[in-house]
Amino acid sequence: MIVRALQAAALVLFASFAPVMAATPPPPSDASVLQMMAARVDLQKQGTGIVVGIARPGGDHVLCYGTLGLDDKRPVDGETLFDVGSISKVLIALLLADEVQRHEVALDDPVSKYLPGVSVPSWDGRKITLADLATHTSGLPLRPGNLSSNDPANPDRGYSYKDLATFLAGYKLPHAPGSTYEYSNVGYGLLGEALMNAAHEGYADLIAQRITRQLGMANTAIVPSHDPALREAVGYDGERHPVPHWDMGVLSSAGGYRSTADDLLKLVDGFLGFRKSSLAPAMAAMTQTRRPGGMEPGTAIALAWNIDDADGREIVWKNGSVGGFRAFVGFDRKAKLGVVALINAQTGAGADDIGLHVLDPSVPVDLEIPRTHIEIALAPAALDQFVGTYKYSPTDVMKVARNGDHLYVTVAPNVPPIEIYAEDQAHFFLKVVNAEITFEDIRNGRAAKAIWHQSGQDQTGTRVD
Repeated sequence: MIVRALQAAALVLFASFAPVMAATPPPPSDASVLQMMAARVDLQKQGTGIVVGIARPGGDHVLCYGTLGLDDKRPVDGETLFDVGSISKVLIALLLADEVQRHEVALDDPVSKYLPGVSVPSWDGRKITLADLATHTSGLPLRPGNLSSNDPANPDRGYSYKDLATFLAGYKLPHAPGSTYEYSNVGYGLLGEALMNAAHEGYADLIAQRITRQLGMANTAIVPSHDPALREAVGYDGERHPVPHWDMGVLSSAGGYRSTADDLLKLVDGFLGFRKSSLAPAMAAMTQTRRPGGMEPGTAIALAWNIDDADGREIVWKNGSVGGFRAFVGFDRKAKLGVVALINAQTGAGADDIGLHVLDPSVPVDLEIPRTHIEIALAPAALDQFVGTYKYSPTDVMKVARNGDHLYVTVAPNVPPIEIYAEDQAHFFLKVVNAEITFEDIRNGRAAKAIWHQSGQDQTGTRVD
């Protein structure tokens, strides 16, 4: 569980959230959802505005709470623009499914077929296919290893197609494509380029022509065609500091889109069959291709979508996390219910739990109010006591490292480290999620244990190096 909590905070364009689903209680009322939204903004201080859209057979409706920003007190609404991060992958995967329907590509086509001149890695003759890319089973990492941006607030800025080709030429796959789930922005950046070349047109133009215009999603684009400043939410980090929009370069197909709750509800309506369009066969095909993996709660990964098939219910969902914003989209075809949740803060939970709770009320919503922390400075020698690897379970491992007078934790390869902050000599807290770490049994300048505190529970990790 420690790994899942840290991944929720760390992964820049996505986050995993792992509540336990049980027998389904009655659906939450609009009033109760609004209370959760208000608590997220007013009490937990995550962003300034949150919008939740709900799709039902009788029509869509939108719940709104808060403002566009700390200094812009205009209320958010269904037409407020949010950066939606990895919800972009749903659009790219839908474009893939549409190109398959048009016989322009096939899912088992090697991506190298559409990338002439690019050296795409393979494994003992097994080439990466378009399906491998769309299901995050290509073997490619979350991020390329040759990012050149020195701006942590805009990590992908300036990354070009040439940079991507250079990275691929020198990358060795860790396993055979198609065998293992590993979330990859590199893969979706590559997928966008391949689909563009297959159709001989830019993928942004293709998505506009074949998807957003078909569904009436006039305000969904990488760069909105009109001035968005009039109704665009300001993006914030976990401490409510404003952050700039990310310029993702060639990786924009992995997380560069902006949209509104009204637009994304039209997308959900299409998947639920409430909105008729020529995309219906492609939408149905997206969830027919499945492989083991996906984010929790999930039992499989489809084309972009996570699938949770448990207790007789199948919930299809995707979330997104990008500088200053979090987004969630999901639906339950059998229950004829869909949800969109958007918030202007890039935090560990965002509004994922609220969105999942609308789909399945047995999913808990984090309403804990974080206590105020006072940060203190510790000398590098004091921080070195905590550097090491701590094991919480056979699959939950946390690595602690020092950089100067800062301490960071990491939970998986290709996952960015998260800074932790000292509150006393051996107690630290995180700013991106409401969690704390206490180091114990310090002997000969080395802590033997790291206790993770979150949601009223404690988990103890034992040093293994």
